[in-house]
Amino acid sequence: MGNKKNFVLDTNVILHDYKCLFNFQDNDIYIPIVVLEELDKFKKGNDQINYNAREFVRELDEITDDDLFTKGAKLGPDLGNLSILVGYNYPEEVKAAFPERTPDHLILAATHFLASKNPDTKTILVTKDVNLRMKARSLGILTEDYNNDKVTNIDIFESEQRYFDGIDPQIINDIYKSHEGIPAEKLGLNIDFKSNECFILNSGNSTVLARYVSATGMVKKVIKEKNFGIEPRNAEQSFAFELLNDPNVKLLALTGKAGTGKTLLALAGALRQSREYKQILLARPIVALANKDLGFLPGDEKQKIAPYMQPLFDNLNVIKHQFSLGGADYRYLQDIQDKGQLVIEALAYIRGRSLSETYCIIDEAQNLTPHEIKTIITRAGEGTKMVFTGDIQQIDSPYLDSQSNGLVYMIDKMQGQSIFGHVNLVKGERSELSELASNLL
Repeated sequence: MGNKKNFVLDTNVILHDYKCLFNFQDNDIYIPIVVLEELDKFKKGNDQINYNAREFVRELDEITDDDLFTKGAKLGPDLGNLSILVGYNYPEEVKAAFPERTPDHLILAATHFLASKNPDTKTILVTKDVNLRMKARSLGILTEDYNNDKVTNIDIFESEQRYFDGIDPQIINDIYKSHEGIPAEKLGLNIDFKSNECFILNSGNSTVLARYVSATGMVKKVIKEKNFGIEPRNAEQSFAFELLNDPNVKLLALTGKAGTGKTLLALAGALRQSREYKQILLARPIVALANKDLGFLPGDEKQKIAPYMQPLFDNLNVIKHQFSLGGADYRYLQDIQDKGQLVIEALAYIRGRSLSETYCIIDEAQNLTPHEIKTIITRAGEGTKMVFTGDIQQIDSPYLDSQSNGLVYMIDKMQGQSIFGHVNLVKGERSELSELASNLL
């Protein structure tokens, strides 16, 4: 047990993953009493962090061992002990650097106390707060991020679709001729394709946009076609439409920087298939900026969330403007909105619902935690398709990053499943100015 460590958990780790206690192997876990006080402030509310706070307190309540406040209570087989740190002082070293006794500084004091008490055991503060990690290091306290749900390989979120040269011209000809496609092994590439991966095949004289169909093991051509008035402007957008229009791909992720068309493509795909689903649901998480929550905004509940939903309405208006004001398609769009078949709302409102026969689009999914993504997907009933869109470089949550957000976590875990697909959009199509800003600023 010479390598056994002591881990002190910050509040934000628990709010990120209420099951975190069971992810530290046989190492011992310590929770400063001030963390429980902070959790108490988060118990009321309908957001995921409120749910996590309540669930964690329930987990603690099941540990009835009185040793929780002394020598620690056993968490389970092959796991360490859990202890609540109480009665620690505010050491002079911490006081000199941080005289104000804020919750963060009290957590530093608890970690300093534990490290001093156990000099032969590594004591590590685990927090998702970068600033607190900096403060800890200034005091010589070991610290690290909560890495349990971090994705190590994020290259697939930054690269273009794969391009294969030197393909036999006859093979490309066969792909063009066959509706079902050809067996993947006939390509002679000797590689493992990702779930429903799309790519470009080139023989030198001819090129085909192709897709690997996970359910059949075949490679088929991707047809460039319009979706409800929206025409793909590049190969990546054609790939997105291919998977958006396939009812057998029940879970799809569209990633890419701003201006690549993620949300617009997803909405156009949903509208094309609107008669095959009872409802189209567009939702996005509400992430307040500049420390201003919904209470800061005037009006009732619907008026408060309206500014956050406006980007979704903007994309709907882009599609509407493809048609004449009195045309059949325009009237149809207005009609399904009026009848509640096309709904745009805040993501928090779908908690507890069962989404059957619904085409569900979750926008800005990079601002969700892995647990939130799981909660949403488990809402899916029979006949439901879920599309998650997001830019992993534009994360508004202070405790998520490009490796730990729920969108990349889902993509990483779902690879290999025949009902899953992922398209990364690289080329911006919003405008020349938008593309220039995205690349240079």
